Amino acid sequence: MNRTNKILLILVIVLFLVLVGLVVWQKFYTTPSYWAVYLRTGDLYFGKLMRFPSFGLKNVYTVSVNQQDAQNPISLQRFANVFWGPEDYLKINRDEVVWMTKLKSDGQLAELLKTNPNLLPSPSGASTQQQPPQNPLTPEGESNE
Repeated sequence: MNRTNKILLILVIVLFLVLVGLVVWQKFYTTPSYWAVYLRTGDLYFGKLMRFPSFGLKNVYTVSVNQQDAQNPISLQRFANVFWGPEDYLKINRDEVVWMTKLKSDGQLAELLKTNPNLLPSPSGASTQQQPPQNPLTPEGESNE
């Protein structure tokens, strides 16, 4: 084996070890974080941001608004649980993203998603309702007006 082949072989082995190290580090030593992504269409999605092999979200949740229910007008639903049965991955066109932000790992929504990851529909067919947090500056029963 000549010198050039030995150098190339060592380089390939080192690159392979670095790649394996990165995969192990990402898999075991990073905590998954949730992101909020708002699209031009007005849709708001929450999930774990994926940049490779394509831009999108996995473990996707969406916000549903039900103006008929005055007590719980906003609900959070697992994207995979909608009636047409999509996979739990949403590929997103970057040009359609208006804004996106990383959710605090100790925030209310991130904690909800960690403790109740499925947000399964109730037996009656309605999605699990999650009450939005009360405005701490406004006492219950009073309006902001």
